[in-house]
Order: sequence, then structure tokens, then C-alpha cells
Amino acid sequence: MKSFTVEQINELLNGELIGGYDKVIIGAEQMDRAKNQHITFISSNKYARKWDSCNASAAIVSDSIKILPGENKAFVKVANADLAMAKLLEAFQPEPPELLEEVHPMATVHETAVLGKGCKIGAGCYVGKNVVLGDGVILYPNVAVFDETTIGHHTVVWSGTVIRERSVIGNHCIFHLNVSIGADGFGYRPSEDGRGLVKIPQIGNVVIGNYVEIGANSCVDRGKFSSTIIGDGCKIDNLVQIAHNCVMGRSCIMAGHSGLAGSVTLGDGVIIGGSASIKDHTTINSGAVVGAGSGVMSDVLPGKTVLGYPATDSREMLKQWVALRKLVKN
Repeated sequence: MKSFTVEQINELLNGELIGGYDKVIIGAEQMDRAKNQHITFISSNKYARKWDSCNASAAIVSDSIKILPGENKAFVKVANADLAMAKLLEAFQPEPPELLEEVHPMATVHETAVLGKGCKIGAGCYVGKNVVLGDGVILYPNVAVFDETTIGHHTVVWSGTVIRERSVIGNHCIFHLNVSIGADGFGYRPSEDGRGLVKIPQIGNVVIGNYVEIGANSCVDRGKFSSTIIGDGCKIDNLVQIAHNCVMGRSCIMAGHSGLAGSVTLGDGVIIGGSASIKDHTTINSGAVVGAGSGVMSDVLPGKTVLGYPATDSREMLKQWVALRKLVKN
């Protein structure tokens, strides 16, 4: 178990230490669950009011908040408590599972595959023809990487993930459990005789940038033509669907259960709330926010926040909800 003194934590965060605590800190926890020898964080006055009843021994506190720690407790004052806590959690993070062998004897690696320095390939993995793995790539047990795929340096792929042929993956990506990359897009047309559906071939691929993280059980489908593209720094939650030929800009966020239909375009820094659905061939421009549970049926302007079904300007939608509530009460 990792532990740190409050002085060490203060030095790590380059903060200002107020008060003191004479034991080590053994973990970080949210305020209502924190116990003795835990550190928590206070990022707003809402949480500051809970400090007197909190059992934590220390807290990371935004410097705009004016409270004192109390007897035998310590504050680490920083500019932004949320960002500082993220940095501290990295210090407390346990080491990941270790793969002892570079290539496990029960893995199958095609003779034409090229493995970079320090790659680790776990038991039950399959690495296909002409696959290229960059330096330090880790494939945990039971990952499949099909032919002619390229994976950049220091990307980590967790168990159960399948990366289909011709995918291009960047550096420093993380794919969590059971991610699907490059499955066929969803494309069918009525048959000529009207008695069934004809599958449309999906001949494109998936291109994923650097520092992309994709949550468990999420799917990124290959393009019908050309590529489905996920830009650098995008963060995708669990159970997210990204359909064929979508293009995501840099640093987009998609929360759980959200989905993009085919050929959706996201600009840079777009945020999609949980369970939101985006209609096919829609463009959501840079900096826009789609509220949780919304259904986007038309393009969204840059920086706009939309809400509801069909999604519209958030302030206008809130006014509609207030008006409907008044009608119900009357």
C-alpha cells in the first residue's frame, strides 16, 4: 500500500501547506466516505460546508475557499483542487498487472508481424499478418489484432478487445475491456425482390489518433468508404457506439450509452452527455455541448449547448419545461 506524508503531498502538488498531520496518508477518498488517514478534496463552498463533519485527516483545497483545517488536520492549498487531486491519484495508483514474458507461449503472432522494443503480448492473444506494434505496446490476454493493423508506441489494449484489419491506432492510447474497433458498419438496403435486406460492404477502416481512451464495451465501426476517424485526445466512456464514417475532432468527450449514427462530424472539444443520440449526417461544431439524454436531429453551432428531444438551445428548452410544469399544475 502506498502512503505519503502531507509534506510529500504538498511538495508533489506544489501547494501551500496549512496546519499539520503527524501520520501518513494512506489513500484518497470522497468526503462522505473518507476516514482517518485519508485525504479528500474541496473544490467549492458546497463541499467546504461539509468539512466539519468529514473524517478525513487532510484535504486538497482550492485557494479561493476560506476555511481552516482544524486541530491535527492539514490543508494543501492549490489553484485548482480537481486537477491537483487527479495528479495525486496518479501517485496513489497501484501498478498494473505485469506480463512477465514478451510474448506468452500461448499467444499466436504471425511471422510477418513487426513488434517494437518492449512489447508485451499476453496469453491467448492473436496478432495477424503484417501487423505493426510500436515500442512498449501491451496486449493483455485474449486480445485479437487482425491483419495489416498498425498500433503506435505505448498503447495499452485490455483483455477481450478486438481490433479488425487495416486499423490505424496512434500512440499512448488505452482501450479498456472488450472494445470493438473496426467491426462492419450498419448498412443494408431492400433487395430487388422486396423479400429481404442486402448487406452493403463496408470496405473502409478506422483511424484513431494519439492519447485516445476508449471505455469498456464501446464500439467504433469501420467506414463504408474511407475511414471512421477519432481525433487526438478524445475520451470515450463505456458502452458508446460510434458508427461508420464518423469523424471526431480533437479532445472530444462522449459519456456512457451515447451514440453517433453514421457520418456524424464532431468538431474539436465537443462534449456528448450520457445516453445522448446523434442523427446520421449531422455536424456538431467545435465547443458544443449536448446534454444527457438528448436527441440531436440537426446541426449544432459552435459553442452551443443543446438539450432535450429533439435537442434545442438549452435555455429555450428549460423555458419550455417550466411552462409545461405550470400548465400541469393549473
